[in-house]
Amino acid sequence: MNMAESTSLPKRYVAMDIHKQYVMVGALSADGEVLLRPRRVGIGRLPEWVQKHLRSTDEVVIEATTNAWHIYDLIAPLVARAVVAHPPEVKKIVNARVKTDERAVVDLARLLSANLIPEVWVPPVEVRDLRSLIAHRWRLVKTCTMARNRLHSVVHRNNLIPPEGKLFCQRNLPWWEEQDFSGTERLRVQQDLATVAHLEAQIEAVEQELARLSTSRRWADVAAHLLQIPGFGLITGMTVLGAIGDIERFPTAKCLVGYAGLGASVHDSGKTHRTGRITKQGRKELRWALVEAAWAAVRYDPYWKEQFQALKRRKHPNVAIVAIARKLLVVVWHVLSKGESYRHSSEEQLAFKMLMWSWRLNEESMGDLDRRQFVRSALLRLGIGHDMTRIVRGGRPYRVASVEEVLALRPELRPPD
Repeated sequence: MNMAESTSLPKRYVAMDIHKQYVMVGALSADGEVLLRPRRVGIGRLPEWVQKHLRSTDEVVIEATTNAWHIYDLIAPLVARAVVAHPPEVKKIVNARVKTDERAVVDLARLLSANLIPEVWVPPVEVRDLRSLIAHRWRLVKTCTMARNRLHSVVHRNNLIPPEGKLFCQRNLPWWEEQDFSGTERLRVQQDLATVAHLEAQIEAVEQELARLSTSRRWADVAAHLLQIPGFGLITGMTVLGAIGDIERFPTAKCLVGYAGLGASVHDSGKTHRTGRITKQGRKELRWALVEAAWAAVRYDPYWKEQFQALKRRKHPNVAIVAIARKLLVVVWHVLSKGESYRHSSEEQLAFKMLMWSWRLNEESMGDLDRRQFVRSALLRLGIGHDMTRIVRGGRPYRVASVEEVLALRPELRPPD
C-alpha cells in the first residue's frame, strides 16, 4: 500500500493486548465501529503481521508488560502514534465484570480513540539497560544476603564463637572447615559459602559495569552533578539516574517527589483535611536509593545531620529519615534540572567527592585519563574549581590536573564562550 492510499483510508485506533505467546489485536474507527475484529497473532508472526497490516495513519496502544518495549520499538516507526498504557490506571477507568482478551482489546481501542489512555513514559534503550542492570544487581544481592543469613544461623544454632573480621572472607574459610558439623550440615555450609563467593564476584562485575556506565557519554554529566550531593555514591546515584531517566519529564520538584512515592497521602473531604503516610506509589528503587542516601547524609554531612536532629525531636527516626529523603530528592531535581552545583559544600569538598568517584573506577572506565585528570574533568562538568591544584584530606594532599591539560584531552568539556 502506498502513502496516498494509506492516508485516504479512515483513521484507525489499534489496541494490542500482549501475552507471552501471542498478541490480541483489534481496531476501531473514531465513531466506535469495529474495523479489525480482535484476533490472535503469535509472537513469532508479529513482525511480519505489523509490517503487512499497520498503516502510517494508525494510532496504536499497548499495555506495559515485560516484553512491551520490544513490541513498541517494532511498531513505533510504522504508525502515526504509539502509546504504552499504564495497566492499573486502565483498570480504574475500565471496570468490567466480564474480562476476556477480546473485550480488553476493544476497551483499550475505545480509550485510545477518546484520548483517555493513561500513558507510560517510554524510556530510551540506554535507560532500559541501566534499569535492568540495577534490577539484576538487586536480585544478586538479595540471593547473596539469604545465603549469608543461613550461615549466620548455623553459627548461632551451634553456639559458635566466630573469628575476627568478615565471617565469609578468604582468610576465615579454614575456620569453617575446622568446625564439627554433621555430614548434611557441612554440605549445606560448603554450598552456601560457595554461593556467597560466587555471587560476590558477580556483584563486583555488575558494579564495575555500573562504574563504566557512569562515565559514558549518556550518563557522565548527570552523574557528576548527582554524585556531588552528600549521601550519594556510585550505586545509589546510578539507581536514581536510571529511575528518573530524563529529568525534563518533571517540570517541578513536586512532580518528581510524587513519582518516587515520597509525597504524603491526603484526605480532603468536606471540612476534613489531613495528610497521612507517604503514598509509596512510584518506583520503589528510587525510594530505596533516596532513603539509603538520606542515612548516609545524616551520618557524615553536618548540614543534613542538623536537619535530621531537628526533625527527630518531634518525629520517629524512621519518619524523619523519609522526610530527609524527600528533601534530598528536591535537591536532586534542582541540581539535575538546572545544572547547579551543590551549595552546602565547599569546592574542595565537592572535588573530594569526585576523587571518591574515581576510586570506584578502573582504567577502562576512565579511558585515557588518570585520576588527577578525571577529577578535573568532573570539576569542569560542574563548572567549579578552576584554580584548584590539589585536595587535602586527612593531612594528605591529592593533586588535581590543570584545566589546560584536561581540555587538551577532552575538548568537548570546554565551557561555551
